[in-house]
Amino acid sequence: MSIRHGLLALLERGPRYGSQLRTEFESRTGSTWPLNVGQVYTTLSRLERDGMVVQDGEDAAGHALYSITDDGHAELRSWFETPVDRSSPPRDELAIKLAMAVGAPGVDIRAVIQSQRGHTLKAMQDYTRLKAQALADVPSDRDEVAWLLVVEQLIFQAEAEARWLDHCESRLVRLAEAAATEPAPSAASTGRPGTRTAASRPGNRH
Repeated sequence: MSIRHGLLALLERGPRYGSQLRTEFESRTGSTWPLNVGQVYTTLSRLERDGMVVQDGEDAAGHALYSITDDGHAELRSWFETPVDRSSPPRDELAIKLAMAVGAPGVDIRAVIQSQRGHTLKAMQDYTRLKAQALADVPSDRDEVAWLLVVEQLIFQAEAEARWLDHCESRLVRLAEAAATEPAPSAASTGRPGTRTAASRPGNRH
C-alpha cells in the first residue's frame, strides 16, 4: 500500500493538515489500513523533501497546511497510469506457513489448512455483510464508492484464498495416496544386498 501516493491524491483536492489527511485516508478506505498521525507527518516530511508537497500556511485553528506541487501532480499521474508491479510479490505469511509445515515433524498440515479455511470463510462472511450494508443505501459520494471497491476487493481476495486452501488440501491427499500405492523399492534398486538363500550361505555348499 502506498501511503505516499494516497496522501498526494487527497492533497489534489486542496490543502490539508496531517490529522485531516489521516481521517480522510481512513474514510476513503473504510479504515481497512489505519494510519497514525506519526506515519502521516513522516510521509509528508519525505514528500516535502522530494519537492512533491510544500507547507502552505495555516488554517484558522493554527494547523500547518500542505499543498501538492507540480512535481507531486506528475508523480501522482505516473502512479495512476503505471500498473502495480507483480514481478516481486509481497511475502504472504500463509503461503510461507504452509510451505514450512510440509514435512515438519509433529505438524498436521491438513489441520492447519482447515483452521485457516474456517478463519478465511468467516472473514469473507464479515466482508459480505459490510458490502450489504454499503449497498443498503446507494453510495452517494466518492468515499462511499471507494469503500465499496475496497471491501469487494477483500471479498474476492478471501474467496481466492479459500479456493487455494481447497486446492492445497486436494494436492496433499493425492500425494499421500500416490505414496501409499507406490511399490516398495527392491534390493536391486536400493543397492542393498538381498537376503541370502539357504543354498548361498557359507557351509551349505555340497
